Amino acid sequence: MKPIKARNLHRDLGYFYIGLIISFAFSGILMNHREDWHPEKYTIETKAIEVKLPAEDKINEKFAEDLGKQLGIDDKFRRHNLKKGTFKISFEKHDVEIDMKTGKGEIVAFNKTPFISQTMKLHKNTSNWWIYYSDIFGISLITIAITGAIMIPAGKFTFKRRGWKLAIAGLVFPLLILFLLG
Repeated sequence: MKPIKARNLHRDLGYFYIGLIISFAFSGILMNHREDWHPEKYTIETKAIEVKLPAEDKINEKFAEDLGKQLGIDDKFRRHNLKKGTFKISFEKHDVEIDMKTGKGEIVAFNKTPFISQTMKLHKNTSNWWIYYSDIFGISLITIAITGAIMIPAGKFTFKRRGWKLAIAGLVFPLLILFLLG
């Protein structure tokens, strides 16, 4: 591919996907920190509760749904889990967290955060049309990377003279992190 054609393709794909690149990057950063805070939602009310819980082996999905109704939560049930002595129930617009030993906990009511909630859906969407569009986007990112590497035809900053070293470093760094932390 000629450098001019590579530059034009690189530029045009970059322009076309700039909004999606920024949205994916933004929502990816938020997704990385979803365990520390809930960027998708903001709290509108927190209410302390105290309930009597059965033995852990009696806690199942039906129990979690029924408990939600008893607590006055008229909301779509999503999931429940029991981890490290804490019973958690997730609803569409409420979260319930209860200490298994004391029965004390809280109900948190929340709303979706405008814009942030929608951008985070980009990482979670599994509809067929989005999967195909994301595949095309991934191929386009590969094209942007390759055309970016070959569009400088001569000089000390070409891929052949300098770029390949940076490309290898850019590949080795995440692999090291995966192996060391994985």
